[in-house]
Amino acid sequence: MAERFVVITGGPGAGKTTVVERLAAAGYAHAPEAGRAVITDQLAVGGRGLPWQDPELFAELMLAWDLRSYRQAERAAGPVLFDRGLPDLIGYLRLTGLPVPAHVQEAARRFRYRTRVLIAPPWQQIYCQDDQRRQSFAEAESTYHHVAAAYTDCGYELVHLPRSTVEQRVQFVRAELAG
Repeated sequence: MAERFVVITGGPGAGKTTVVERLAAAGYAHAPEAGRAVITDQLAVGGRGLPWQDPELFAELMLAWDLRSYRQAERAAGPVLFDRGLPDLIGYLRLTGLPVPAHVQEAARRFRYRTRVLIAPPWQQIYCQDDQRRQSFAEAESTYHHVAAAYTDCGYELVHLPRSTVEQRVQFVRAELAG
């Protein structure tokens, strides 16, 4: 089961969501990024589960989102692309200086993905901020390093997405799925 669950991760603004969305439009099953979804929902309802307001609540909401996404993916046929995975949450908690609770470690241990995780490196030329992505590029780079370390600590092999066009990145992911 886990080998068909393919994570594409990296720091914010590195182009991973664009690649996932392009592949989803081509018919691949996918799970959207928890962080953006939680921020969108919390802003819509005036909630406090935002990274700049209550990072611990934000982390718990992301955990719930990721677990739900994983369970939904179990019902899908074929490969499922995840825009981030549970080890990203460990990276986020480490980045913010918050402790990683035992239940988060257990979730990352129990709910596994394909061993080879695709990671988008920081790329200043395409990085941009918006209403939800408020980090500076330096913070995005730091996020990348914390996320990469979390995946490595969880026993995953990191495969870097090339800094290239969206189409070339899509072809790279397709080749990874075929291999």
